[in-house]
Amino acid sequence: MSRGFQVQPLDATFGARITGLRLADLDDATWRDLHAVWLHYALLIFPQQHLTRDEQIAFARRFGPLEFELAPISNVRANGALRKEADNDDVIKVLKGNMGWHADSTYMPVQARGAVFSAQTVPASGGDTGFADMRAAYDALDSDTRDLVETLSAHHSLHYSQSKLGHRHEAGSAYGGYGFHDGPVPLRPLVKVHPETGRKSLLIGRHAHAIPGLSPDESEAFLDELLDFACQRPRIHHHRWSAGDALIWDNRCLLHRATPWDMTQARVMWHSRIAGDPVSEAAQKDVTA
Repeated sequence: MSRGFQVQPLDATFGARITGLRLADLDDATWRDLHAVWLHYALLIFPQQHLTRDEQIAFARRFGPLEFELAPISNVRANGALRKEADNDDVIKVLKGNMGWHADSTYMPVQARGAVFSAQTVPASGGDTGFADMRAAYDALDSDTRDLVETLSAHHSLHYSQSKLGHRHEAGSAYGGYGFHDGPVPLRPLVKVHPETGRKSLLIGRHAHAIPGLSPDESEAFLDELLDFACQRPRIHHHRWSAGDALIWDNRCLLHRATPWDMTQARVMWHSRIAGDPVSEAAQKDVTA
């Protein structure tokens, strides 16, 4: 196929680096080609785009309605001062929580479709973003495990995952958002069928817990074993950021995570989250509740 851009596959089971285009200037035909490439590779990396905030929002909207337009993922306060890691405030706790493998919004009634992420300020080292291919992970399971996971579901909770780090959300916190509660939580199958490609993938990660029919210890051990197996080469890629880079990932088949950095250095990223389809990304009814 003749495209107006170049596709360089990553050294992994997924992902590609895209060059030869400016995201802010996409015409409809080029976007349709790009969308098809995204569905195939699940992660697209666009070096040195230097998108404005409005340009990033507009690009994200190409893929559907947004769960939210733009949010900073940053250890820098609004006044420009660095947050002290030693203070361990709610924002630092969430930044550290994001260092565990996860998919976005699985703890909400509708899971996100994907996200556009861009780098404004990056530390001298560290702070990479990792991605893991849950399609290839499902394909690599032995037949007995594959048959088993097809029958299982797990609850997903941000309250659960952050509580494991000692994070209890308080009223008036600097970090707010859905999910910091101990009430009913979504139940999602461990195997997800992609609504556009039909491929199966594992739906696991740090928010997943409490598989119905298993004890808490059995559930945690099984999910940990699955995650350890899934997030191995060649099914992972960690992107080393340069200021101005942008990327988009398919949250319906990839997990992602932040990685540690020296928090005496600024790291300012911008996140636009693409809302999931309220039919294909809805949680299932929990008949055990």
